[in-house]
Amino acid sequence: MGKNRWFLPIASTIGFLFLYAPILSLVIFSFNSNRLVTVWAGFSTQAYADLWADPQLLPAALLSLQIAAVAATIALVLGTLCAIALVRFRRFRGKTVLQATVSAPLVMPDVITGLALLLLFVAMQSLIGWPAGRGIVTIIIAHATFCTAYVTVVVQSRLSDFDLSLEEAAMDLGANPVRVFFDITLPIIAPALVSGWLLAFTLSLDDLVISSFVSGPGSSTLPMIIFSKVKLGVSPEVNALATIIIAVVALGVIGATLLSMRNGRAKRA
Repeated sequence: MGKNRWFLPIASTIGFLFLYAPILSLVIFSFNSNRLVTVWAGFSTQAYADLWADPQLLPAALLSLQIAAVAATIALVLGTLCAIALVRFRRFRGKTVLQATVSAPLVMPDVITGLALLLLFVAMQSLIGWPAGRGIVTIIIAHATFCTAYVTVVVQSRLSDFDLSLEEAAMDLGANPVRVFFDITLPIIAPALVSGWLLAFTLSLDDLVISSFVSGPGSSTLPMIIFSKVKLGVSPEVNALATIIIAVVALGVIGATLLSMRNGRAKRA
């Protein structure tokens, strides 16, 4: 019994070190004065100054944020519509095909998805002349395609547990289906919509393989730029940018946790 009580703290410590020690070392070495990021030579913020003047990293980061925001929004709309169709309409022609189409990107390797989308864009360009080349538009379409599947799963799980009596009560009081959706259904599933959008945004921002297939000149995303740079060794500017992203994410998580705790206390009161 005495030995077992130490097992969980030790295992937890090892697990957290395995997960967060590399991130912590990245943050520390972003303040390294040495260009060799694995050799500590003293504290310096020069990497952040060099990052601000970098002609590739910041434009690529801004482009990735724009693509991720647009792709996540498109995926949110399409995924919500697919989830509603799959949950609310028990039987309709093509439901099996829709279910399989939505589920396929979840299990399909990124290489296959990227190659398939590339061939699709090439065929569309030869047939109808659009899209004219590969660039930001094709990346957005590709990201929205696979992100829609994830949004559908998130929203579908929330709709499956939805209490239909709330909608029925609103319609009994004279509300039409459109008003019921916007006044009753949408606010209740809003947390799932936010979660789906954030998940799609993160997946789009992080994607490398599919973007490499469907991108063109002048449309390199941040993961593509970083991947090309690390082939020659990790630079301090990459560490600095990664540290900024980690800080933003950490602040978001802390803010969401504090808000959730405050809402929990307010409900108990």
